[in-house]
Amino acid sequence: MHIKFPEQFFFGTSTASYQIETPFEHDWQGEKTRDGHVFNRTSDHEKRFKEDAAIIAHCAPNYRMSLMWSKLQRAPFGDFDTDTVAEYRAFIEDLKARGVNIMMVLHHFTNPWWFASKGGWEKSANIAMWVDFAKRVVDTFGAYVSYWNTFNEPNVYTSCGWVMGNFPPHKHRLLLAMRVIHNMGHAHDLVYDYIKQKFPSHPVGISHNTVHFTHENLLGIVPAKLSDWWFMEHCLKPFTGKLDFFGLSYYAKMSHDPLPITYLDTPEKLEKLGRPHDDMWEYYPEGMKLAIERYWNRYKLPVIITESGVCTNDDKVRVQAIKDYLKIVHDCINAGIDIKGYYFWSTFDNFEWDLGPTFRFGLYETDLITRDRRKRPSADVFSGVAYGKQLEI
Repeated sequence: MHIKFPEQFFFGTSTASYQIETPFEHDWQGEKTRDGHVFNRTSDHEKRFKEDAAIIAHCAPNYRMSLMWSKLQRAPFGDFDTDTVAEYRAFIEDLKARGVNIMMVLHHFTNPWWFASKGGWEKSANIAMWVDFAKRVVDTFGAYVSYWNTFNEPNVYTSCGWVMGNFPPHKHRLLLAMRVIHNMGHAHDLVYDYIKQKFPSHPVGISHNTVHFTHENLLGIVPAKLSDWWFMEHCLKPFTGKLDFFGLSYYAKMSHDPLPITYLDTPEKLEKLGRPHDDMWEYYPEGMKLAIERYWNRYKLPVIITESGVCTNDDKVRVQAIKDYLKIVHDCINAGIDIKGYYFWSTFDNFEWDLGPTFRFGLYETDLITRDRRKRPSADVFSGVAYGKQLEI
C-alpha cells in the first residue's frame, strides 16, 4: 500500500544544539547520566558542521534546530560572541545552499551558568535576560528562518526539573514548577510579538510534548488523570494566547497501576503485560492520533509534528515506526485536520539528557568513541518520503 502526502506538506529532521555540541558553560555540563556517562562530550557537531549539513540535507529538506545560548551570549544582556556567530552563520548558510529550510528553536531545556545562578526561570526578573537573547537571535539569524519555535516542550522541562527532579535544578516543588511555566509563557508572548514585528510572515509556535496517559486498574485512574491534567493541560495554558501553529511531539503511552509504567523504570511490567516498547516507553503510535485530534478540535490551529521518533538500537523497529507514525499523520490529513509538516527525531544519535548517549534515536548512528556518523537504512527510507512525498507501508 502506498500513501501520498500533499505537495505542500513538508518533512524534516530535528536536533538540539545542547545534545550534539560540546557543552559550553551551561547547566547540564558535568551531569552524570543513567548509563554511566558524563555530560561533557556529545556528538562533536560543532567540529563536523560541513559533514552534518550534508547529512541533514540528505535526510530531508527541513531542519529543526537550536543555537547554544551559553556559547553565543556569555553574560546577561551581552553582545553575541563574534566567532560563534560566524560559525553558526556559515553552517546555516551551508544548509540553505543545500535547499534546507530552518525551524529555529529558541529555548531547548538548557541555560547558561550565569542565568541558572541567578535563579533561572524561577524568577520573573530573569525573563528579560532570555528575551534579550531571543531578540538577538531573531536580529542575527532571522533572515534564514522559516518557522520559529520559542520553547521546546516546556511541560517536559518543568516536570523533569521541578516535579520529578531528574533534570537540573533537580527539585521536587510543584508550586515552583507552576511559577516556572508561568514565567516561560510570559516570555513566549514577548518574543512572539517581537518576531511578528520583525518578520510578520514567519509562523511562531511552541512544541508541546504529548503522552497518552491511561491506567491498568482502579488504583491507576486518579494518577493517570492527574498526570494528564498537569502535563497535557496546565503546562500548556500559558502559551495558547499567541500561537500561529500548534507544535506537537509524541513518543509514548504511559499507563499507571498506580505508578507510571515505563520500560526505563518498570520493564518487567511491560513485558508481563505483553506490550510493545522501545528502550524507554510503551510503543503506541495510535496515541499520536488521539493527541492531534484533541488539540485540533480545541484550537483549530495548523499542526506541525515537531518531534516524533523511537529510541532503539534495532533500525528495523525505527523503519516500522516511521511507517506507523506517517500512516497516522496521513489519516489525520485525510480526515480534514490541517497538518503542515513532520519532523523526525533525530537526524543522528545524540546525548539523551539524563539518560546518556547509549539511548539511540538517530537516522544516522553516532559512534560512541570516534563520533563518526554511519547511515542507517532508516535514513534512506525517511529521505525517500521526505523528498518523494510518498511511502510504501
